[in-house]
Order: sequence, then C-alpha cells, then structure tokens
Amino acid sequence: MKKKKDFRTEVREMARKAKEASYQLAQLSPATKNKALVEMAKDLDQHQELLIKENRKDLGAGEKAHFSSPLIDRLRLTPSVIHGMAEGLREVARLPDPVGEVVKMWKRPNGLMVGRMRIPIGVIGIIYESRPNVTVDASGLCLKSGNSVILRGGSEAFHSNQAIGQILRKALVKMGLPQEAIQIFPHTEREAIREMLQLEDEIDLIIPRGGEELIRFVTNHSKIPVIKHYKGVCHIFVDETADLEMATRVCLNAKVQRPGVCNAMETLLVHEKVAGRFLPKAAKTLQKEGVELRGCSRTKKVLSHIKEAREEDWFQEYLDLILSIKVVKGIEEAIEHIARYGSSHTEAIITSDYQNAQRFLKEVNSSCVLVNASTRFNDGFELGLGAEIGISTSKLHAFGPMGLEELTTTKFIVYGEGQIRG
Repeated sequence: MKKKKDFRTEVREMARKAKEASYQLAQLSPATKNKALVEMAKDLDQHQELLIKENRKDLGAGEKAHFSSPLIDRLRLTPSVIHGMAEGLREVARLPDPVGEVVKMWKRPNGLMVGRMRIPIGVIGIIYESRPNVTVDASGLCLKSGNSVILRGGSEAFHSNQAIGQILRKALVKMGLPQEAIQIFPHTEREAIREMLQLEDEIDLIIPRGGEELIRFVTNHSKIPVIKHYKGVCHIFVDETADLEMATRVCLNAKVQRPGVCNAMETLLVHEKVAGRFLPKAAKTLQKEGVELRGCSRTKKVLSHIKEAREEDWFQEYLDLILSIKVVKGIEEAIEHIARYGSSHTEAIITSDYQNAQRFLKEVNSSCVLVNASTRFNDGFELGLGAEIGISTSKLHAFGPMGLEELTTTKFIVYGEGQIRG
C-alpha cells in the first residue's frame, strides 16, 4: 500500500521562511524593489530557452490528457509570451510604490495628529490554475507591495512554474534579497493545499484564482482570510433611451471579444419599449459571430428562432459564446434581476437618461458598474491600476480588481507632544 505523504513539516517551514522574509521586504526602499523587478525581467528574457524546454513537458502532458485547445493555448510559453511577462515586471517597476504612503491625516481636539499609513499585508498565498504568467505577475506585484508570496500553481503548469520560480528566486539572491520572498509549491496534491490553509499564524491572506470548484474548496478549508470571486455573471441593461447602435457595439464587444473570461457579458437585459427595434439587429450581429442565444418568453416573441432560457441560465457563467436575454419592464426590474442572479462582478447600463444612469450606479452593488461601456473594462490595467492580481467580489478588504494598493493595508500613526489620556 502506497504511503500517504505528510506535507505538514515542509509546508510549515515554507510559511515560516516566507514570514521572516516579509519583515525584510517591508523595509525595502522603492529603488531597491524596482531594481529587483528589472533584474527579474532581464533574467526571464535571458532564460527563454530553459522556460520553453520546461514548458514543453507541460504541453506534452496536456496533449496526452486531451486538454482543450484554449487550455493548451493558455499553457503555452513562446518567446513573445515570455518577453511579455518580462515587460509586465518592468511595468510594475514603473508604478508608484504605495508602501509608506500616508493616505489621510487629521488633528484631534487634544492636539494629537492622527493618520493612516499604507503597509504590506505580510505573507500572501496564491492558489491558481493554468496560466504560467500568473507566477510572474503575482511575484512582481507582491514584491513591489512588500509582501512575501507562496505560489501554488496548477499541476498542468507544474514544470513551467518551477522553472519561472527558480529564475525569479535567483534574481532576488543576486540583489541581496531573501529568495524565500518568492516560493513555488513543489507539490501538486490538494492535501498540501489543505496544510497551507491552516497556517493562520504565518500566512495573512489567501487569493485563489481559477474555477468555482477550486475557489469553493479553498474557502471551505481555509482558516486564513480569503479574497474570492466565485464567478462572473455579468449583465448589460439596454435602457429605453439607449443609443441602439452604441448598445449593439458594446454588447458585441462584451460577449465576443474574449468570451472565456470573467468580465464577459453573460446576460443581456432589454427594456420592453426598445426590444422590438433592438433585438433583431443585435441578435443578427451576435449570431454572425457564432453566439448561441437563449431568451425568456418575451424575448422569444421577438426572436422566435432562439432557444428558450431556463431558470438555471440566469445563474450561469457560460465562459463561452452563449448569451441569455431577458426583456424587462424597466430599470427597476433590471436591478432586481441583477440582485437575484448576479455574482457582484460587473454590470453595465446603456442609456441616455442621466437619472437612470445615476440610479444604476447607486443601486447595483457589483465590484464595477459602468455607464455606456463594455463590461470588459473591469480589469486592473484598463482601469489604470497598472496591473492586477485578480478581481475580488468579496467586500473585505478589496472589491474589484486588486492592484498594488489592494495588496496593502493601513495602520494608524499618531504624533503627540506628551498628551496623556484623562
């Protein structure tokens, strides 16, 4: 009988070393961190041959396991992909450093000056699937924000992630920084993740990135706070005052540009007063791009040839060229539908009515709410954060794309002149 592995000692030692490294990272100057990021980028470019060699092992295993073409594409490392990862690190180096920033200051009646200063979170555990570029992005963002990181990638990218981690850690050593600031899990078994998720004294935050099954597994087993987003059931509401040409263009982009991502539109809500004019042309445009349409009974009166949407469709994150459509009486019903079936990710309204735009912004409680723009803009880079480590649909402590600021917290700082409390 095969002996079950005991990961406890090894995982705890990784976490302990990450904690020790985090104390040193928190004290680094912006210049030192930026130099390290640039060195990491240079080494990635210089070791493309090694990375491609190791990546071929993952691709070969994926082909034997009959991975889908999109998954194989996400796994594949090419010279241009590797250079893009390196450029991402250089971009992070150019971003403003949030650590040490005093975000607010006020004076109390007793003369005390009270403020809040940004500080690193500490040790961040990131559990993710598929994409080797996440290893680079997460390492760069955590280093810049002064955090140690423990990375557990998916088994499908094991060799690629180990090679990337080796290069990044050697770059840290060259800069005189602790290599334990970036650690790559050497195991693929889920039992090792379970051990990691128990270490609330060493690890400060867990960020899972991947499918709903992975995120629920992490959430259900973690003693550590988890930043999560289960899925992206994103909506666009076409109001009665919408510019219908604009609405068609925006909806096409939101559904078709990259249907397999979390900020793609999954449900289209249409005001009943424009459904007859809008839906035929919009449907033709979407179907031309291969989108399968599923509609409510009112939608089918206009588009009789499409499939009927079932109750489960309104909850569905298709991540595919499939779209649910519902005709609603107005903005109130649209907001109610989003509240019932949405996932707090991304919603948009297409309207020329200022009051309706403001009401939608105020009453829809998703991480990003847009007026007259595609849901695809809910992305750290597109929103001006420079980069992101993921999108949170939790409200504590981050909501929406997580950039450098969201990888910090704040502490209170107080200046006094001998005041004592009476």
